[in-house]
Amino acid sequence: MVSPTSPSGFAVNTYSYTLQGPVQGCLLRLAAQGFREFELMMYPGHLWPAHLGAGERRQLRDVIEANGLRVGTLNMPNIDLNIAAATAEMRDMTLEVLRKVIVLAGDIGAGAVVIGPGKANPLLPMPREQLVGHFHRALESLVPLAAGAGTSLCVENMPFAFLPGAAEMLEAIEQFGDERIGVVYDLANGHFVGEDLCEALRLCAARLKVVHVSDTGRSVYRHDAVGLGSVDFRPVPAVLAEIGFARRPVLEIIDADPDAAIGRSARALEELGWPTAPALTRRL
Repeated sequence: MVSPTSPSGFAVNTYSYTLQGPVQGCLLRLAAQGFREFELMMYPGHLWPAHLGAGERRQLRDVIEANGLRVGTLNMPNIDLNIAAATAEMRDMTLEVLRKVIVLAGDIGAGAVVIGPGKANPLLPMPREQLVGHFHRALESLVPLAAGAGTSLCVENMPFAFLPGAAEMLEAIEQFGDERIGVVYDLANGHFVGEDLCEALRLCAARLKVVHVSDTGRSVYRHDAVGLGSVDFRPVPAVLAEIGFARRPVLEIIDADPDAAIGRSARALEELGWPTAPALTRRL
């Protein structure tokens, strides 16, 4: 069992660790640094449903529970998948992968699975109503499956999605009309497409389950350590308090030295007034 330092007020996404080996070692490594909550990335060799039988799933859940850890979300790199693809074959393959991720989430006790709305052809996109239709049909399949597996579904704003902004993404979710669907708001993604982050968070408040935190500029899309881009993180804590959001924000930092970048980002945000662990109690 890991003997951690004092618990952090942030959760950690394991994106930077996907090429470094299995997720179990990554969790113990980060737990020793004081992190208690995680978003696990789906990646072969790190964490992949087809590579984990029933025994391996039980073992991973045992490691999580024995060390007092929690997996808030599972996340699939959405550049590999497209629920709004023009071809039925790609949509079907995407849904099959996501179904397996949902089952895995239930097996290891993860609170939710993160998905993107899907991507359009940037040169000649299909009509918007068709893209939204594909998105809704995916939700028809995935939302009840998630509920049956004991987990849930969250949709994330992504600059490469056909619904890059918070308002248009929420409009499509509300049109579908299922209160079980949550939202992940990614600050770097919102900043990159020019959104007012505070207004976007207020707009998402009723469905907001996860906040992703990283830095980026607006000319090159990044998920850098805090301070390396132009995101203004200072007003965000007050807005999160205003809307009643009391979950640990997720540091989704992609860096060649992730331990240092994640630790540096957590300290920088705390200096800007972001809340520490005792104030963050709500679960998905």
